Amino acid sequence: MARLFKRLSLGIFTSFILLAYTKPVETTNVKCMIQMTNYTGEGAYVVISLINPEGDYEQTLYVQGKDSEWYSEIPEWWKFYGKRRSEIDAISGATISGGARTVSVVKIPSNKLDTGYSIRFETAVEDQEYYTDDVQFELTSKSVKSKVEGKGFIRYVRMMPQ
Repeated sequence: MARLFKRLSLGIFTSFILLAYTKPVETTNVKCMIQMTNYTGEGAYVVISLINPEGDYEQTLYVQGKDSEWYSEIPEWWKFYGKRRSEIDAISGATISGGARTVSVVKIPSNKLDTGYSIRFETAVEDQEYYTDDVQFELTSKSVKSKVEGKGFIRYVRMMPQ
């Protein structure tokens, strides 16, 4: 019994040491300006996600829209986020009205640039359309300095590294 306790204690201590010295993920801060089309109606919810090379959600980078009761109205993202319910208060802002623009700083994991990952902007407006990939593009050193046209509520997105 004492031997088991000793091994268990050593395992816990080793795990603690490894976790304590884990290097944090380096991020690239990118200013992201979203210009909306001149639609009428409620403010748009916009979700900015990191998509892995297989096309699956990996991380929520930013959410425009703080009222979590409407998150399920963004169905593709909700399938990912709804299972995990990670904290997004620190990465959220107000919805964006038609014709308006907003600028946010998005933290992109630096090790995801130029590796086949994409960034996706999903939009939804109450009693209107939902666009799974209003804007989506491969995440490269060049694309984080670009302007990309939208397909739905977003007129365009302009990215500017900090």
